[in-house]
Amino acid sequence: MESLKGKNIIVTGAGSGIGQCAAELLAAQGGRVVLVGRRQEVLERVASGIRENGGEAWVCATHIENKPEVESLIDWVHQQLGPVDILVNNAGSASKTLNARWIAEEEWEQVQNVNLKAVFLLTQAVLPDMLGRDGGTIITVSSLAALRPNLLGGAAYGAAKAGVRNFMTYLHNTFRNQGIRATSILPGEVNTPIMDNRANPPLESIRQQMVQPQDVAEAILLCATLPPRTVVEELIIAPTWLRDISGDLEVSRWQGAPPECRAERAKSL
Repeated sequence: MESLKGKNIIVTGAGSGIGQCAAELLAAQGGRVVLVGRRQEVLERVASGIRENGGEAWVCATHIENKPEVESLIDWVHQQLGPVDILVNNAGSASKTLNARWIAEEEWEQVQNVNLKAVFLLTQAVLPDMLGRDGGTIITVSSLAALRPNLLGGAAYGAAKAGVRNFMTYLHNTFRNQGIRATSILPGEVNTPIMDNRANPPLESIRQQMVQPQDVAEAILLCATLPPRTVVEELIIAPTWLRDISGDLEVSRWQGAPPECRAERAKSL
């Protein structure tokens, strides 16, 4: 069954993890998928795999936090495929410094740009297509950190993910009667390559107990393939097993702390 046959779909962060799995599933359902990310060669590898399995995929490397590049992306999609039917905002980035005491302004802004500003720019760019056709779907991968922020994701990440959740609710409340479906998906810990950048990277045995990229991709597929009369406003997907993160939180608390705070840290141990 190809429930998305003929639909033009943009997936950001499509080079690995959730984005790659989502692109593969959407293409398997007949979607014409545009893979977006920063690394052309990585996207090409994913696209080749989709095509080998009979799917349709295009690649457009883009810095999605840059408005001119986003506008160029949408113009390119129009030329290659036509109007956009489904936008999957999946790309994300976390800061290295997790404690609000020490995160630099530049690092804070970088996280907001990728996780929040880019979602706004892409949404604004595709809305004319969708409103002009009285229908469209915007699915944004937020995070459980939007509801339960802590030091694992960090201050900047939690704030940005709360922002996109709010923005999707705004879109739903504003444009639902014009056929626009806006969805937030809020995963808990997901076993993606971003885990390697954690202050205390989890063991492989722990990662296998987490939500897997395929699980979130299945949720994206569900939201994309429901009949137009139905929208999933918000979906939380979390690990069944609740792990002890107390040690991770303590390590994260001091990630990026200035040298003069070593004495303070020693007192806390």
